[in-house]
Amino acid sequence: MKFSENWLRQHVPTDATREQLAATLTAIGLEVEEVTALGESLDGVVVGRIVSAEKHPEADRLQVCQVEIGDGATVQIVCGAPNARAGLKAPLATVGANLPGGMAIKAAKLRGVESFGMLCSAKELGVDPDASGLLELPADAPVGAPLAQYLSLPDASIEIKLTPNRADCFSVRGIAYDVAAACGSAVVPFDATPMPALNDATLTVELDAGAKVPRFVGRVIEGVNAAVATPIWMVERLRRSGVRPISFLVDVTQYVMLELGQPMHAFDRDSLTQPIVVRPARAGEETKLLDGRTVALDPDFLVVSDSQGGHAARAVALGGIMGGYDTRVTDATRNVFLEAAHWIPSAIIGCGRKLGLHTDAGHRFERGVDPELPRQAVEVATRLIVEIAGGAPGPVIEAVLPQHLSPPQAVPLRRERLARVLGLRVADSDVERILQALGLTVANTAEGWSVIPPSRRFDLAIEEDLIEEIARIHGYDAIPTTLPGGATRLIAPSETQVESGVLRRQLAARGYLEAINYAFVDADLLAAWQLSDGAVALANPLSAELGVMRTQLLPGLVAALARNAARQQSRLRLFELGNVFATRAGEAPLQTARIAAAACGDAGGEHWSGKSRPVGFYDLKGDLDSLAALAGARLEYRPSQPAWAHPGRSADVYRLDENGQARRLGWIGQLHPRLQRALDLDADVVAFELDLAPLSQRAVPRAGTLSRYPSVRRDLAFVVAEDAPWAAISASVQAAAGPSLRDLVLFDRYQGKGVETGFKSLAMGLILQDESRTLTDRDVEEVVIAVMAAIERDHGAKIRA
Repeated sequence: MKFSENWLRQHVPTDATREQLAATLTAIGLEVEEVTALGESLDGVVVGRIVSAEKHPEADRLQVCQVEIGDGATVQIVCGAPNARAGLKAPLATVGANLPGGMAIKAAKLRGVESFGMLCSAKELGVDPDASGLLELPADAPVGAPLAQYLSLPDASIEIKLTPNRADCFSVRGIAYDVAAACGSAVVPFDATPMPALNDATLTVELDAGAKVPRFVGRVIEGVNAAVATPIWMVERLRRSGVRPISFLVDVTQYVMLELGQPMHAFDRDSLTQPIVVRPARAGEETKLLDGRTVALDPDFLVVSDSQGGHAARAVALGGIMGGYDTRVTDATRNVFLEAAHWIPSAIIGCGRKLGLHTDAGHRFERGVDPELPRQAVEVATRLIVEIAGGAPGPVIEAVLPQHLSPPQAVPLRRERLARVLGLRVADSDVERILQALGLTVANTAEGWSVIPPSRRFDLAIEEDLIEEIARIHGYDAIPTTLPGGATRLIAPSETQVESGVLRRQLAARGYLEAINYAFVDADLLAAWQLSDGAVALANPLSAELGVMRTQLLPGLVAALARNAARQQSRLRLFELGNVFATRAGEAPLQTARIAAAACGDAGGEHWSGKSRPVGFYDLKGDLDSLAALAGARLEYRPSQPAWAHPGRSADVYRLDENGQARRLGWIGQLHPRLQRALDLDADVVAFELDLAPLSQRAVPRAGTLSRYPSVRRDLAFVVAEDAPWAAISASVQAAAGPSLRDLVLFDRYQGKGVETGFKSLAMGLILQDESRTLTDRDVEEVVIAVMAAIERDHGAKIRA
């Protein structure tokens, strides 16, 4: 929210300096982001009128101007501005003036012609960035008047950052209440005296959107001179508030919105056909907006419609967001229909983003606008229009659904509760002064106060809200700093769970970088992965590309991988720990913690010692096994083929418990080539994603003794069917070998000459060791024989010579 300092001071008189005012606003929660001083040091700058403008005899781009400066006196000015012309009124810096930025004005000769001052642009005066030409002043500007006095300078443009709950401060009037409370002042009463009707001109208004639009106020004003120039005081207030003046009628609606906080719209009355109907848009309905775009609507949008072509047939405005092109006001407009309505936030949230629109009106309605403001806004706008552009107003038209408008409710504030929460006692008189200065109605009770907030403060609903108001106005700095009493209980990490930090460090040690992606993604991305089932759609997405919650980590992680690959990164390793979200019909969304990793490019990077090769399934499997080892988990890999996976190069991952029961954790494998092409990935991508909780579970660690006796290794080579999984063979070996087996290593796999088609040769090493004695050759042979018998029995293996 940007506003003029002088405009604010008109609503709340205060002796605070500009610096003190900015500091106060920040201290009470209205964070000041920028203060731009305007029109400082303009002594000696007056309103001038160019009497004549002749071409400079020695320069094509210069003109020699005779400029009137008051009391009939004229001075000669050499000027190069393209818009300098006879009859124009513009700021003139006289000799001796010092402009913002340190420019001193002196008499000078330009190409042999004397010049006694300088005609100025807005930028040279420090009132606007525009340096395209002279600052053109209205034709009625008093010649010779000090410019600072005429433009109400010096001033400052103050921009504040508002939290979503302070929608009431999207207006100068709303900010004034907070300033009054903080500075010990009072808000100046606002003149919103109703304008009497001078004719019977009305329009019939119907509300067909229920609770979404419970109030609609309008007024017809006939005989308006829409071509009248916007007064300079209004132009400057708009400009200093960051709003570009357009035309008088539009400027009035913008001015009222900035002053009171109520967005408005002005229609050309002669382009409307009654009745006016506020209703949901129809599926596929189109309307042309003020910016010239034609947009397609759906029933989630609200529209103001007229009855041209049939009852409520034509949408003439997009409710709460933007007016329509066909019914806009122009300089030729003579009869105006003013509209101010109350659109509830839930009806407007997200509608603008669907169309790529962000408007001041939509921004305010999404956060909430005072439901009692529409009539007052129409009265203020009517007075401005009639006083400046003439016209005869008709009676105020108000359509209201009172059952959908809840009056503010009294909120109790207990004296003891206030002291307990803040840690100090605030005097009753200070409490009452603060609340009343904020515009709240306060009544004393035995325990404290009964407070009724104004309709604009719908963020005040419970006692804690009032306590927060007292705290921020009384001053957070005034609240004593105290340490919490009592013993602090330290929560030790569970020994039965591997901490997420340990998993992160393990993957980082293996060459991975951690990625943090948005938990919301593009619905089209999930569709490309065929992972849209159960996706949770957001009611108010940041953008259309972030419209649903992710159902898995891999779509976002691989998208990040693709962005890096597109920037000439040849070896990529990314991992992420985060939550995924899914829902079933009629159930609340379920949140699950996951861990995922993705890799592409070279397996080990370029190095002189060997030839590089692309990363593959078993590289990633090794990384996953290293994570499982942290939890002492035994994993089993079973072939699978989800839609996004490469056929034959993917597997479901299971964890085996002590009884050999398997629990599915997730998936590992290579992405399908079709998906990789859709994601613009040239290199093959391998990835895994697993549920975090079951992967990180572990038994309570126990200290064990290191055997003092030597280990023995025996290598076995055997032939087994090609489709026999190593995980199953490993389980058979471990069961047969018994407790003396310390480790099992698969160190060779061979298919080719000497091995029958459909079979493979595997070579494994058995590492045997006992804790109480040295194993004898007989002990070792018994284990080897048992292992050979087990793999032959369970898998049909044949020992190679």
